[in-house]
Amino acid sequence: MSEQTPIIIKKVKKGGHGHHGGAWKLAYADFVTAMMAFFLLMWLLGSVDQAKLQGIAEYFKDPWKPAMQGGQAAGDRTSIIKGGGEDLTQSEGQVKLTNQGKEEQVAESGETDSTDTLEKDMEHLKALEEKIEKLIETNPVLQQFKSQLKIDITAEGLRIQIVDEEKRPMFGTASARMEPYASQIIDQIAPVVNELPNRITVTGHTDAKPFPGSGQGYTNWELSADRANSARKELVRGGLKPEKMMRVVGLASSVPLHPDNPDDPTNRRISIIVMNKQTEEAIMSGASLDVSQQNPLEKEAVPESKTGLPIRKPPAAPIQPIQPIQPIPPAH
Repeated sequence: MSEQTPIIIKKVKKGGHGHHGGAWKLAYADFVTAMMAFFLLMWLLGSVDQAKLQGIAEYFKDPWKPAMQGGQAAGDRTSIIKGGGEDLTQSEGQVKLTNQGKEEQVAESGETDSTDTLEKDMEHLKALEEKIEKLIETNPVLQQFKSQLKIDITAEGLRIQIVDEEKRPMFGTASARMEPYASQIIDQIAPVVNELPNRITVTGHTDAKPFPGSGQGYTNWELSADRANSARKELVRGGLKPEKMMRVVGLASSVPLHPDNPDDPTNRRISIIVMNKQTEEAIMSGASLDVSQQNPLEKEAVPESKTGLPIRKPPAAPIQPIQPIQPIPPAH
């Protein structure tokens, strides 16, 4: 039997095509990563100001300069990391770049915000003034009492005065009970005044006619305070939120509308003041109001005591003549 040659069978595995493997996934992942880095770079460049961009540019020009200066290169004054990074703990101010390429420190203060707040507050009060004036012209109830309504802006805010007439008083003689027509006026005004968040002051005034007696009993001071409180109750009943009421004051005849005629019926009035924020803050802090710029008809901003009465300085004591010095008698 002849010797047989062994048969060797080789199985060759043919490699699959490229698109059936995972090589394309690596290429796609690299592409997505590159695009993400590109858009992240574009976002970072668009979110920083010119000063920071200049600081970054100077860092790449001379990396050792900010490193040696502790991160204080130009455009990098807010850095706490050598070479870059923003110090979010600093509150000294913001850094902006001028046209000449120099840095300018801008102090962060509340003056601008405070000014903007006061201006907006004044705009709201003026808008309320126009709205009330328009309401008086169009509302039949208020139109018939137009001559008794006076609206102006004072140092304290928007003032609405309801003034007596000789034949049409708001209250009965020596009484704090409000007449029906006066209640109607306040009922129409209350919802409009309630639209603003500003706090309210109600002030009562009388004429100079005194009560009988020596002033020890019921006087114009008590009467003006009671009338102011009656107006407060009517405002709340008409729709004003009670928490908006901040001050109810009786000034008797101390602040006449017509100083040349203290007994004039128009001196009897109720003043409703929609206070500005500055006046509110002054009252809350106990600070006195500056009335140096007010005219004689705007004296209601005088400081008042806790009893509601105006604070008046006591009269100066008379100067006593200087007595001549007596000579000291000789000792015995």
